[in-house]
Amino acid sequence: MPLRIVRNDITKMNTEAIVNTANDHPTAETGCDHAVYKAAGYDELLKYRQDNIGYVPEGDAFITPGFALKAKFIIHAVSPRYIDGEHGEEGMLRLCYKKSLALAKENDICSISFPLISSGGFGYPREEAMRIAVDEINTFLLSNEMLIFLVVFDSKSAILGEKIYPGLEAYIDHNYVRKARAEEYGDPYFASISPRDDSYNAYCTKVIDFERRVAGNLRSPSILSKKSDIEPEGSEFSEEHESRLEERMQHLTDTFSEYLMYLISCKGMENAEVWKRAIIDKKVFSKIKNDRDYHPQKLTALCLCVGVKLNLDESKDLLARAGYALSPCDKTDVIFSFFIENEIYDMIEIDIQLEEHGLPCIIT
Repeated sequence: MPLRIVRNDITKMNTEAIVNTANDHPTAETGCDHAVYKAAGYDELLKYRQDNIGYVPEGDAFITPGFALKAKFIIHAVSPRYIDGEHGEEGMLRLCYKKSLALAKENDICSISFPLISSGGFGYPREEAMRIAVDEINTFLLSNEMLIFLVVFDSKSAILGEKIYPGLEAYIDHNYVRKARAEEYGDPYFASISPRDDSYNAYCTKVIDFERRVAGNLRSPSILSKKSDIEPEGSEFSEEHESRLEERMQHLTDTFSEYLMYLISCKGMENAEVWKRAIIDKKVFSKIKNDRDYHPQKLTALCLCVGVKLNLDESKDLLARAGYALSPCDKTDVIFSFFIENEIYDMIEIDIQLEEHGLPCIIT
């Protein structure tokens, strides 16, 4: 059974068990731990832990009843606090997943929901925590049958989700629905405009008005007769521009690998920063880096566009080096384009949006 990433409150997940990010001593922490205790019945769960469990070392896990939760069981993973990544945090975090999954299997649990362990108040970097979670859960699923959800629910995710969704829907409708219907009906300006909400209507109105003005300008060159109409103030071609253009010209024949490393260098990034943000395997990144003729899969290339925080033009350029393009008739491409165009370089949120739009996920 596949792993699924969802945006939800883990205390509301209707699985046989949920996992809690727990403290080593029998006290409730803030964040996920406090939310689980509160939803299950704070006093009852705390007393059970004090009377039956006691101290549990970091990296270990224990199981309790779910009490007032929908879940029958709570598996408590005693989670590591992130210091700098050099104090054994990754090993401890991996143990949390291993021990939790082993407990679930021992108790014949068929469905379980995990939070992104340690990524909240315990300080673990979100993308790195996701990479470890997916790695350990997928390893378990290679030889075990279990329905597993990875629940992403924090203030950043909730606010980002609310901010993204209306704009993304309008963007998909404009870039995907309009294109698909234009091909079907042969009308390049065919629009499927439905009055779902004010933000959608405002967006579509602006798009249609813009297209009409552009079409009018193209038919009437005199409208653009003034230099100020076609050239923004301060856009003179400077020595700096000339130098940057010359540098760009030197990379015309770069392969995907060579151009990727050039862009990383231009943006002053570290390689580890890129592959972690892209949530791709370090070994895959190393292959790309060390083989100038390496040909990545398209999804890997798209993830790297996010990892390097490229703008839309840079992304198109990099993808072209591997023979790919962003298609307005492919919803995955449209969703990536939306995130890149809006400078939202968050692979976890992209994966959630792919899931919510019924598309194959990337991280999982």
